[in-house]
Amino acid sequence: MSKAATARTPHSPPLRKSTLLQYYEAIEQASLDMLEAARVGNWDRVVKLEGACAVLISQLKHAAGQDRLASEEVQMKSRIMQRILLNDAEIRMLAEPWLEDLDSMLAGPPRKTLH
Repeated sequence: MSKAATARTPHSPPLRKSTLLQYYEAIEQASLDMLEAARVGNWDRVVKLEGACAVLISQLKHAAGQDRLASEEVQMKSRIMQRILLNDAEIRMLAEPWLEDLDSMLAGPPRKTLH
C-alpha cells in the first residue's frame, strides 16, 4: 500500500488506543485525582490514590514487556508524562508544609540542653 493510501484524513475514524496508552491515561487520571485531593488537604486520599497509582505502574511495566506503542502514541505518551510530572510537582509543593508539621510532631518538643 502506498503512503498516500494509508494517510489519515479528517474523516478517518479515530485510532484505537493501545492498552499501554490506556495505562498511561489511567495513571494521569490518578495523578490528577491525587492533586485534587492534595489541594483540599485530604492526605489520606492522596495516600490511597498513590497506592492505586503504584498498582497501575506495575501493570504498565508488565504490559510494556508484551506490547509497544505505535509511533503516533509515543508523542501522546510524552504529553501525558509531562502532565503527570507537573501534577507530581504541585503535589510535592502542597505536601511540603504538611511533611514539616509531621516531622516536628514526631520530633516532639525541643530539648533544652544543660551546659
